[in-house]
This record gives sequence, C-alpha cells and structure tokens, in this order.
Amino acid sequence: MSKSPQIQYKDSLDKGKIKPDRAQEAALRSFQRLHEQLSEKPKNFIQKIAGSRRKESIKGIYIYGGVGRGKSMLMDLFYKSLPSTLKKRRVHFHEFMIEVHDYIHTRREDDDFDEGIDGVLPALAARIAERSKILCFDEFHVTDVADAMILGRLFTALFEWGVVVIATSNWPPDKLYEGGLQRDRFLPFIALLKSKMEVIHLDSPNDYRTMFLQSEGIYFWPLGDNSSARVKELFTKLTDGIAPREEILQVKGRDISVIAAKGVAWFTFSQLCEQPLGAEDYLKIAQSYRTVFLENVPKMAYDRRNEAKRLMTLIDALYENRTRLIVTADAPPDKLYYGHDHEFEFQRTVSRLLEMQSAEYLNNFL
Repeated sequence: MSKSPQIQYKDSLDKGKIKPDRAQEAALRSFQRLHEQLSEKPKNFIQKIAGSRRKESIKGIYIYGGVGRGKSMLMDLFYKSLPSTLKKRRVHFHEFMIEVHDYIHTRREDDDFDEGIDGVLPALAARIAERSKILCFDEFHVTDVADAMILGRLFTALFEWGVVVIATSNWPPDKLYEGGLQRDRFLPFIALLKSKMEVIHLDSPNDYRTMFLQSEGIYFWPLGDNSSARVKELFTKLTDGIAPREEILQVKGRDISVIAAKGVAWFTFSQLCEQPLGAEDYLKIAQSYRTVFLENVPKMAYDRRNEAKRLMTLIDALYENRTRLIVTADAPPDKLYYGHDHEFEFQRTVSRLLEMQSAEYLNNFL
C-alpha cells in the first residue's frame, strides 16, 4: 500500500532530506485530506468519483507560491500516495494545452466537422475523464488568448465528469491571465477554479532551489565528465525530474529551439554563440526562462572574437533580467577570453559572471 503524503514527508524529515517548514506542513494537511478522500474503499470511491456525472465532487487543490518553496515536492508526495488502481495523470500544463489544441485541430479537419468549439470540448472532456480521474498539473499559467477562451468550457465539462484537478502555480488564481485580451470573459473560469479547488498559498520564507544552488555552485570548470554530471544533477533537481521537451521561441520570424522544463532552459555555447543571434534573441530567452544552463563555453582568442561578442551580449541580457545562469566552461571567467578586440569590454562580462554566482544575486532574481 502506498504511503500517505504525511508519512512520506515525515520519512524525508527523519532522513534529513528536507528541513522542517511550517508553511509546507500546513499545505501538507490539504494533500493528506485529498489523499484520504481518494483512497477510500472501492465501493465508496465508485460512488464518489467513478462512472458518469455526479452531483457532489471532491475538491481538488490549487497551490501557488514563489519558486523553490516546495510546491512540486508536495505534489510528488501526493501523486506517489495515490493507489495504483486510480486512473491518474501528471502533466505540465503547457504540454496539456498543446494536446488540447492538437485535438481541436484534428477535429476541424474532419469532413463532418460542424459542431464548433462548443461541441468539441465536451467530447474532449469525456475522453480525458475516461483516461484520468485525477489530473495533476505542473506550472499552471495562462498567457495565451486562445487558451483563455477554451479553459472555462473545457474545465466545466471536466468537473462535471468528476475529474479531480490538482495544480501548482507561481500565481494566485486572481492573477491568471492578468492584463490579457478579453479577460472579462476569462473571469468565470477563475471563479470556477476557486469553487472546485482549495486554493493554498505556500508562503514559505525559504527558496530551497536557491539554497541548493548556493551550496552546489553554478559555474563549473574545466570541461569534462565531472562538470557534466554535476550540471545534469542540478538540472534534474531544478526541474523536479520532469523530462525536458523542445519549445520554440519566435523572434521576428526566427525560431529558436529550446530544450526546457519548468521554466529552466538548456543550451550549448554552440547554439547561442556560434549562430547569428543578437540582443533581441537573448532578451527573449532571458524573459522566457527563470534559469538558463549554458554548456561547453570554450576558451576564446582573437579568432573567436565574434563568439566572444555574442557571449558578452548574452550575459548582459541575462544579468539585466536577473536570470539565473549555470555554466560549464573550459576556464574560470577571467581566463575565458584572450583577444585584443574585446579585451577591455570582456572585463564587464567577467565581473557579471562572478556576481551572478553570489548569494545576493541568486536570492534576488526576478
């Protein structure tokens, strides 16, 4: 039998994997409540959640708070605690919405498509509910007007089918899609979330990811197996082990391919500095991701002055947006460039690379 969230949390405390945190412990009680409701004996559970539509539903959880406070860790404990007999799914919200749009697009291409979006979404909800009675979303956020217009109708149908939704987010429900087009049409969806989900603010004073980076370091040299292994461990830790996926950033008609998960992006030096990219591209990256990994930065001399210039521009964009940067390089910052063209200018890059490793910078990134 799976251990409950509270038992798993206590085990982690006893083994020293985590430290006591009152805010986490308060939120944990809600996950424990939901675990107990969903783990009832089969005959009671069937009455509550399986089958067709039902009048009363089990409230899900919407937990929000700053980065590194433990939202995903609590979600992990809850998800692991669920009986294997339950139909469940955990998915990044962005990935889920891509699937929704793909489904709609496929239906539109059917020769007999005449039902419109309002007709498609209930059918999609029924299909989702058949496969997953419990949906866990990582990184719940809404920025796209198309998503905003779909969500109310889709989630109304999901809740009617008795699907229990759990979500982590950096934003409270009332801040979702803030400033977006036609936001007044989105407000009923916010009200729906608040009625169907228990809203929890994980207001922990500790940013555990930043504390982890401070202890492990963020600039690794020289290049080699040891540095590669350490940054891969960091990436896994910062993304909570979620498999990265390809994302596409568009800058004035140009596509930038990004491997990313949970707001953390992974690039090689070759991708960003050996290609004809510029300030606009780097600014888009800095504004799109909270943390950037930059792998395999080489030593550079005069013959690589163009690459050095792009690195300088990249660091400026990341620094000015307070983006965290994790680097593997062939030398420490002050030994990366040996060319006369940008030698003086590169000193600012050296200074910024050093500052970006400081506790003050890591604790105050945007």
